[in-house]
Amino acid sequence: MSEEINKSEEINAPAELRWYVVHTYSGYENKVKANIEKTVENRGMQHLIPEVSVPLQDRVEIKDGQKKVVQQKVFPGYVLLHMIMNDETWYIVRNTRGVTSFVGPGSKPVPLTDAEVYAMGIGNQVEAFDFAVGDAVRVVSGPFADSTGLIQEINTNKQTVVVSLSIFGRETPLTIDFAQIDKIS
Repeated sequence: MSEEINKSEEINAPAELRWYVVHTYSGYENKVKANIEKTVENRGMQHLIPEVSVPLQDRVEIKDGQKKVVQQKVFPGYVLLHMIMNDETWYIVRNTRGVTSFVGPGSKPVPLTDAEVYAMGIGNQVEAFDFAVGDAVRVVSGPFADSTGLIQEINTNKQTVVVSLSIFGRETPLTIDFAQIDKIS
């Protein structure tokens, strides 16, 4: 009897949006993302799977003396899903062409922790940030505290900036978290 009560409690428990990771065939990340988004739209399930993501980062390549910014997959072979896990959503994702499995032990998907989500720079944790490229800033914490420099790049997804600091008489670009800098008036 207590087993029946536990099952009914699980069924009535409020579902929560969490981030999950699926493994895909190499090179199929964008196809898997597109197929899942299409299936979700066709079935009207946007409230169950509101976001499918293939994290990308910009990388500068120098070819024939020319600098070129290229987008590169941060996690090749993986797609991130912001979803409510239930039998229907599991079935849709698991049976999408190109998906090999959810990340987790056996057939049980394990959601990412809040710390993992934050470290990856995904989710909705972008804070108000009133800096711009070229602004003069002071580093307020960390090994370079009290150093000053100019912002060269801003990455809102990871909540970091690249600041050019003078270290041993040379201009050196350093990646620093938003929380570690203050604007110089």
